[in-house]
Formats: sequence, structure tokens, C-alpha cells
Amino acid sequence: MTPQFDLVTMGRVGVDIYPLQTGAGLEDVTSFGKYLGGTATNVAVAAARYGRRSAVVTKTGADPFGRFVHRALQSYGVDDRFVGVSAHLPTPVTFCEIFPPDDFPLYFYRFPQAPDLDLHPSDVDLDAVRATKIFWVTATGLCQEPSRSTTLDALEARGRKAITVLDLDYRPMFWESREQAHEWVSRALDHVTIAVGNLDEAETAVATREPRDAAKALRDRGISLAVIKQGPRGVLAVDDSGEVEVPPLPVEVVNGLGAGDAFGGALCHGLLSGWDTEQVIRFANAAGAHVAGELACSDAMPTEEQVLERLNQNV
Repeated sequence: MTPQFDLVTMGRVGVDIYPLQTGAGLEDVTSFGKYLGGTATNVAVAAARYGRRSAVVTKTGADPFGRFVHRALQSYGVDDRFVGVSAHLPTPVTFCEIFPPDDFPLYFYRFPQAPDLDLHPSDVDLDAVRATKIFWVTATGLCQEPSRSTTLDALEARGRKAITVLDLDYRPMFWESREQAHEWVSRALDHVTIAVGNLDEAETAVATREPRDAAKALRDRGISLAVIKQGPRGVLAVDDSGEVEVPPLPVEVVNGLGAGDAFGGALCHGLLSGWDTEQVIRFANAAGAHVAGELACSDAMPTEEQVLERLNQNV
């Protein structure tokens, strides 16, 4: 029997190759660190840091980087039973440049197609999808076939059961156009209960960057909790109890790329803990701030004690 998980995520996986020198272009960097990466994967890692039983549905290539993904997931306590193999495709790598505090260009090597977009219905354990306490998918999983149909099929099988999350996760380089992304994200919204994204992602989903208008538009689609990340203005969350707006926490940014994934994993932990919305969002916001102050994404995901310590520092 498939065990019940606290969290099952579905989507991108790869290897992050991050420079160990900041403030330099890749042409000048001489040393790099290698880390587990990918939005859906990092969210599962972040949740596992809080002791949550998490798994990720994805694929790697049949290569050394694919073996690294499995080894890293196991070391973080993430179940890798749903990580398949596309033998004809290479495991993706992602390079970044680090220009703190707010410039982190990403260079994705996902050609000819990333294995995580080669997901077929037979790769998904629908019993696990139905049974997990939280099912988390990303908009990136909708950008190409067969992942697009497989993701929508999994959401349909889930039946809009609470808690089902769509990470709006808009990456322009993965799509033909914003209009194409809007079409497929809109279809996915019919199957989820929570939507999470920044202002640009909200514009892709519901055609507005104004935070409260975006939250209302998502709520009008049947979303029970809309979370809009506003950058320097903090985070807005709207649910049946009203709205919560949490200001950003001060942090000396080292690499902002993993903050959103840390936020996602912490959001899941707070929801599973039964906290009220303000407590959940404050906790998730602090987790994101913690990772923004670190170089790596997966390696930097905090424990609950580390997040609470950061919160207490800013009381």
C-alpha cells in the first residue's frame, strides 16, 4: 500500500550550479557549488526539514546528475519512490549569477526537453495524489506536453480536495507567450484550493498586478486561500476570514532564488499544523528571509527552530 504523505509535490527537478564568487559574471567565476534544485523539489525538501513526510513526483535522466538527485533527496528525508527516469534525456542543470541584493540571472539547460516535463500518466500514483494531505503542483508543469495533461489529470483525480496548491511559478523562458501560460494556468485554477505567486505571476494568472485585485480574482475562481508575494511590500493573504498583510523581514540578501521555495515548504507546515492564516504567513515569510540570506536553496532550508528564532529577533 502507498503510505499517506503530508505533502506530495509534482514538477521541476535538477541540479543547481551556483558560483562561489558573488558579484561576478559566469565568464569570470572560477568555482561553483552543486546543489539539488527545482521548485517542486525544493518545496518538498523544505517541508521535510519540519519533519513532514514528503515526496516529489518528477523524472531525471539516466546519468550521474540523476543519481545525485536521488542521493540528495534521500539525505534530506524526501521519499524518492516517485522519481522516474527518462533514459533519452539529460538531467537538467541550472546556473545562476549572484549580484545581491536583487539581481540573480538564471540560465536553464533543459534541452531538448527536461525529464520533469516528460511525465506521463503512468508515472503518477493517483492513489498517493488522492491520499496526501497536501498536493502541490507548479505552473511550469503546464508549459509542455506530456507534463501538462498529466498534471491536469492528477489534479482532476484529486478532485479539488483541500489542501491542493498551485504555485503560479511563471518562468517566461518555458512558455511561447504569457497568453499561453494564462490559458493553462486558468484551467489549473479550477482544480486547486490555494494559489501562491508573486505580482508578475499573478498577472499571468488573472491579468492584474494589483495585489488585492489579484487576490479577489483568484478567490472569485473558487480559491480558498490566495497568497500574493509583493516583494518589498511583504505578503498579502486572503481567505474566508479576511485579509492578512505581513511586512518583509530585514535580511542581508546573499541569494534570493530559494526564498520562494522556503516560503512554500513553510506554508505547507503551517497549514498542516492548523495555525491561523496570519501565523502561517508570518512563519513562511520568515523562512523565506532565512534562505535569502544563504547561498544555496535546498541546503539552506531551515528547521522550525531557526524560523522561530528569526521571528523572535524581529518582534
